[in-house]
Amino acid sequence: MTIPVYFSRRPDYEPSRLERTVAELLPAAGFRPAPGTHVLVKPNLVAPRRTHLSCTHPAVVRAACIYLLACGARVTVGDSPAFGTARAVARICGLPRALADLPVRLVNFTRARPVPLSFGGTIGVASQALEADSILSVPRLKVHDQMGLTCAVKNTFGCVAGSRKALAHQIHGERGNRFPRLILDVMAALPPLFHLVDGITAMHRAGPIGGDPFELGLLAASDQAVALDTALCTLTGMPPELVPLWREALACGMPGSRPEDISYPLLSPEDFDAAGFLAPAALSPVAFRPWRFVTGRVKSLFARFR
Repeated sequence: MTIPVYFSRRPDYEPSRLERTVAELLPAAGFRPAPGTHVLVKPNLVAPRRTHLSCTHPAVVRAACIYLLACGARVTVGDSPAFGTARAVARICGLPRALADLPVRLVNFTRARPVPLSFGGTIGVASQALEADSILSVPRLKVHDQMGLTCAVKNTFGCVAGSRKALAHQIHGERGNRFPRLILDVMAALPPLFHLVDGITAMHRAGPIGGDPFELGLLAASDQAVALDTALCTLTGMPPELVPLWREALACGMPGSRPEDISYPLLSPEDFDAAGFLAPAALSPVAFRPWRFVTGRVKSLFARFR
């Protein structure tokens, strides 16, 4: 049995057309939450810099919320950015304005609950994420200087609360495959997940903040994050050796980690032009240098008061 991944073409962020596309794509891909259920929408609100490109576009988040509300779901939007708070980053990228007329609550992940890791120890995952009935993860398709690609799987790492993410980089970043394994463990601990990828304007050359725009014109959806990321690596031409999360999924034999495991009921990777999409020339170490770690924590503290 193959795992279906659903691709749809959307060349721009024009709100009404985007809302129609999302309202067609999500139910076609099998995501229709029951009335009264609590759905957490988890965008990528990475940092209060270059938010027009580094964060999930507010129009995509709004379109997802409109669809969920039409299904009768109770909707919360939340994240734990690498720098600052969800509310601060959301304000800078224009998300509160995009959601202002909707009965949607925006939260910052703060309260943490320990989740066991497969190699021992625990990681603090936000209770706001663990307590949802389901999660709609809405990442932006970007290359990543440390992880090659940040998309469906990597976006779930944002459910780790606060500075625990930076500490995870430091503690596990130089210990073999532990850091990608940790992210896969976090994803496995979450409530039922569905994924809607904002690849209308992707980021290439560098990332997750400082890259360049790449007009791909893609929305993608699946309930299988590994398959979705494999499909997008195939589309963009990124090999497993440049994507540690894909490499770890392959090593674990996870469903969807092989391109031949995937089917495309709508459009396929060949229907999109990714010529010129550039990955990082080489990956940076996962563990930050001590000075970068300290300055990063100072920047994060400063961002909370912006």
